[in-house]
Amino acid sequence: MSRSVRDVVLVDAVRTPFGRAGEKGIYAQTRADDLVVGAFHELLRRNPNLPTDRIDDVAVAATTQIGDQGLTLGRSAGILAGLPRTVPGQSVDRMCAGAMTAVTNLSAGIGFGAYDIAIAGGVEHMGRHPMGEGVDPNPRFVAERMVDPEALIMGKTAENLHDRFPHLTRARADEYALLSQSKTAKAYRDGVIQQDLAPIAVRSASQGWGLATVDEPPRPDTTLDGLSTLKTPFRAHGRVTAGNSAGLNDGATAAIVASEEIAREFDLAIKARLVSFAFAGVDPEVMGIGPVPSTIKALDKAGLSIKDIGLFEVNEAFAVQVLAFLDHFGIADDDPRVNPFGGAIAVGHPLASSGIRLMANLAKSFQLQPNVRYGLTTMCIGLGMGGTVIWENPNFSKAA
Repeated sequence: MSRSVRDVVLVDAVRTPFGRAGEKGIYAQTRADDLVVGAFHELLRRNPNLPTDRIDDVAVAATTQIGDQGLTLGRSAGILAGLPRTVPGQSVDRMCAGAMTAVTNLSAGIGFGAYDIAIAGGVEHMGRHPMGEGVDPNPRFVAERMVDPEALIMGKTAENLHDRFPHLTRARADEYALLSQSKTAKAYRDGVIQQDLAPIAVRSASQGWGLATVDEPPRPDTTLDGLSTLKTPFRAHGRVTAGNSAGLNDGATAAIVASEEIAREFDLAIKARLVSFAFAGVDPEVMGIGPVPSTIKALDKAGLSIKDIGLFEVNEAFAVQVLAFLDHFGIADDDPRVNPFGGAIAVGHPLASSGIRLMANLAKSFQLQPNVRYGLTTMCIGLGMGGTVIWENPNFSKAA
């Protein structure tokens, strides 16, 4: 039988407020899988027309798949969230791009015709499961000099990126970090970020039950003077600090993807239309450069150029990684098209969950800017990779 590729759309995307990892963080006594369930509940509440018995698969990503982030999260979280037992599920791991990969994997199935509707998600509870917990890297990586040992420490790869591009100074990284904090503070004042946050019940042994409704990491009082005094933990006299990097965070995200035909049949929202996606590999020692080749590949597959992109959601694992991307494509550090609501330096980066946060932000920008036709979400990925997804604005109007 012959098959034709179907258009795939993002119906909706939500996330939990992001917390600071550790004993004092808002999610210190909350399970990772319960964060996913909370995001699923909000997603289903916001989309009452979604026929849950028609969901074809659930894919949930986590970088550290042990403990309450194990047990095939797509299946276990789906059951816990009350989805019909007939809905299958799976787990995904592409480190920081886990949720992004969950979306692209499911979208590929939808485009092929294997699925009609699916739910993607991602979670990372870095307070319970620090990055790399329980892993056992093969000794050949170092013994056979396949990669530099620093490739396994993300902060050191960011320092390496500073080395490769010495014009990307610490001062420039700090200025970018301050801009991220400022944009996030404005987005909160304007009530933009809150619209896609799923309130999460949290428990404290000393204070009882509470409700998480806002992100914990942002520091709206950040100043350049304050950033300049921070230590460089990955290298003496280095350039990477806690202020110009994303922190260690807890949080979850969730999204609905569907064929456009099915979305219209059930009167579901259409917030973005998938155009293309690509992943690329780079030297693990400079993993932060990954979004450059993945974006080049995605643009080529779409038949577009960087000039066609009107909005950019770039994950801010490290300021230097974003600056390297912007420099390559000739985009100014303060270009208003880039992360208009701020980014991970301010709100946090719970690893595998972040890809869907980028998509939620882009969908909101699409709604607010109908004059923009194309946008992209992109991120660097541990062990030397990059991922990029290009989206079309369903609200686009030349007259806007």
